[in-house]
Amino acid sequence: MQTLRDKTVVITGAASGIGRALAIQAAAEGARLALSDVDTEGLAVTATRCGPGCAVRTDRLDVAERSAWAGYADAVAADLGAADVIVNNAGVALSSDIADMSYEDLEWLMSINFWGVVHGTKAFLPQIVASGDGHVVNISSLFGILSVPSQSAYNAAKFAVRGFTESLRTEMLAARLPVGVTCVHPGGIRTAIARNGRGDARHDAAAIAAHFDEKLAKTSAEKAAQGIWRGVRRGKARVLVGPDAKVLDVLVRLTGAGYQRVVARTAGRAGPPVRWIERAPREVRS
Repeated sequence: MQTLRDKTVVITGAASGIGRALAIQAAAEGARLALSDVDTEGLAVTATRCGPGCAVRTDRLDVAERSAWAGYADAVAADLGAADVIVNNAGVALSSDIADMSYEDLEWLMSINFWGVVHGTKAFLPQIVASGDGHVVNISSLFGILSVPSQSAYNAAKFAVRGFTESLRTEMLAARLPVGVTCVHPGGIRTAIARNGRGDARHDAAAIAAHFDEKLAKTSAEKAAQGIWRGVRRGKARVLVGPDAKVLDVLVRLTGAGYQRVVARTAGRAGPPVRWIERAPREVRS
């Protein structure tokens, strides 16, 4: 796929951040857009920024709800033409250690970050295959390459997206189908995902978001979107977004599981979390 002109592009999580930037850039290239999010106000802003000459359809869509996808792909095709590209971008954040994390929060994150990708891929894959020049873009994360403390749920979802996407690509290649498949691994991107995330009693969501915005979010959503669309045009299987993603990918490749000790030392130099010691049987503590 060398151009998005006259293509129907479906983007989830399009109300802000990377999703909005992807939509605006696709519109500038002449694409027709099917944009969705649970944030309808933000979605309306995105649609406006795509310009008056762009064919845009907006829908409130909770990607976690399988029933919400029923008929959506057909409605998009009837309105804009069959999909050529889907970008499964919608995602949420959760900061909580495994010992403290509730099943409800874990299920909430997995239902959006992993199952949302599955739902979108399965709903639109028949149209994308039929297009003869289609592409599936699934947004994983730097945390789909390496794991860090307090991000087990996010890591689990993003590693799952990576595995799902890589398997899809091998299936398309094995069947010799004209479908490109790209897995995207953004590092720290200046979006609202951390500000809209959840924490727990030991992880203050607002403080984590402030730290992320100030210290970690070094790449703009616009630059991230440029890199993603460039990767799609080049047919890349994997796109690393941001210098942090590229550096840490090399660390994992060079050290294997050894990176985990590096991350552990960096994340907490005071030793094992106190709660594990407090919850351990008395005979183990000694």
